Amino acid sequence: MPIQDRPSNALPELAAALAELREAGITACRGAFTAAWADRMREDVEAAFEEAAARPGGAVGRGPHRYYVEIHPEQLRGFAELAGHPWVRSVCEAVLGPEYEIVELGFDIPFAGAVDQPWRRDFPSPPATWRDHVYTSLAFNLTAVDTREDMGPFEIAPGTQWERGDDFEHAMFPSRAAYPRYASAARRKLPRRGDISVRSALTVHRGTANRSSDARPVLVLGVDAPGAGNAGHHDMAVTPGYRDALPAGVRDHLHCAVVDRLTPIVQKHTIEGLVMGAD
Repeated sequence: MPIQDRPSNALPELAAALAELREAGITACRGAFTAAWADRMREDVEAAFEEAAARPGGAVGRGPHRYYVEIHPEQLRGFAELAGHPWVRSVCEAVLGPEYEIVELGFDIPFAGAVDQPWRRDFPSPPATWRDHVYTSLAFNLTAVDTREDMGPFEIAPGTQWERGDDFEHAMFPSRAAYPRYASAARRKLPRRGDISVRSALTVHRGTANRSSDARPVLVLGVDAPGAGNAGHHDMAVTPGYRDALPAGVRDHLHCAVVDRLTPIVQKHTIEGLVMGAD
């Protein structure tokens, strides 16, 4: 069983996790899966990257030596275990409501030589968030490696999910004049295999320079509240047989096309890639 047998912090500390998520814009469940589960995830990520990098539009640049790839659930052997994890489901229900929608599955890979990214959020903030302080989406991240300081760790500026951001470039990228403010508040994350973190994608963050010789793959699971609209930015799909075999608690929340044959996804993050590629 890939979920740890020992009692986890999944449900007893849910209230504390939700409070941290609301205040800081990020929280985590340590040791949600075994290292072996994460190693299998890495195998699937590396296979998907090899396939995507070999075709046009398969992997989009997020700066030098850094890529993002969106994949289908069937490309990840542990998808049902991840989407059905008690902590993941509990957080989604508490924050986004019982009809939450899984809309994105992908991964980031900063390779050796990746540089500091510009501070950013993943998409413009909707009024429900900047005005009403309501989350309409969440991003779950799972590292495929035990993160070291020299591997370009993820940095995040707590509390910035509530900033309106209408003066950001493309409503996503704050001006360079604001960088010192974010850097002074930033927390650097060093997750280990088996950990799950969840954040508002609107909390200002960046990947840092990878000065090691090792890649640092990170899986991304994107989840929406009903009506948030992020599914339109993704092309995730499943086949009928795969969908029908999923547990109901996962299947009922999967918001994507059902197709007879999967086709490779062409990535859509063009504005983000252009801005980051210039750094």
